[in-house]
Amino acid sequence: MNRRYNWGIIGPGRIAEKFASDLQLLPNAKLYAVASRDISRATEFAKRYSADKAYGSYKELTQDPNVDIVYIATPHTRHYSNSLLCLENKKSVLCEKPVAINSRQCSIMVEKAKINNVFFMEAMWTRFLPSFIRLKELIDKKVIGDLLNIEADFGFRSSIDEKDRLFNPELGGGSLLDIGIYPVFLAYQLAGIPLKIRAFSTLSESGIDHSTTMMFEHEKKVNSALLSSIVTSTRTEAIIYGKEGVIKVRPRWFMVSDIELIKNGQAPEVFSFTQQGFGYQYEASEVMNCLDKGLIESEKYSWTNSVDIMSILDKVRSITGIRYPDYIENA
Repeated sequence: MNRRYNWGIIGPGRIAEKFASDLQLLPNAKLYAVASRDISRATEFAKRYSADKAYGSYKELTQDPNVDIVYIATPHTRHYSNSLLCLENKKSVLCEKPVAINSRQCSIMVEKAKINNVFFMEAMWTRFLPSFIRLKELIDKKVIGDLLNIEADFGFRSSIDEKDRLFNPELGGGSLLDIGIYPVFLAYQLAGIPLKIRAFSTLSESGIDHSTTMMFEHEKKVNSALLSSIVTSTRTEAIIYGKEGVIKVRPRWFMVSDIELIKNGQAPEVFSFTQQGFGYQYEASEVMNCLDKGLIESEKYSWTNSVDIMSILDKVRSITGIRYPDYIENA
């Protein structure tokens, strides 16, 4: 029988709320501890989700011998230091996306996991959703023939507030790292690392992007058209074109969603998936399955995958001029 794992959460914010709720769906998972720099927030969160411990510092949580795995849900700019703290204390890590601010930081995190022989994975939850797994199977089996084009977007309208995390460069704000990573992830998973990148961003005075449009050219003449925005709502749909048909992933494509397969000359076929929880339980389950097998890296979403995507985001930022303070970039 597989063992039961004690989870700790660093950063009890909105995403952590969803994650903690979904952990309750897994019989081999228990939310054991919560840490915040504000002990009152940690205490309130722990009570709401029946965690045993609440800590007023991240270090205290990482030094608790009963914590097996730590889910890091702090702002982007803290992922690097928070993950290193956990890895140095031999705690398995599931770190929210983007796993870091740049690929250099990501590579250091991976090296730290190797050196300490500790499990580490980016929380790219979409990769483990049943609808995405089905989509990838259809593409890999060439149900729509050779790929031609990929279109994907993710945008929502927010009121511009420089103090809000989304618009604050000191917290890794902007659309690209927060939600643009999803369309980039899709294009990468289906067509690989782009050979050529063109990108355009609408930048704020502080240097973060309100919107970013990307065009990738992949191997075998596959092209991707991608969009992210935090100032306007988009369809949040993904469409994959092949020589023998089209696959549409209905809004919101990066969550559990229906898939419509339209093969040339045939009636559409719809694959529907039951929504259970928010969908974060699948990535948590992957972490525990890996630990059951003695693995320190997921075979489904590897360290290379994370470094590759961060490298793509680095190139997009270089082209568009998206920047963060030097002390964050060079941490």
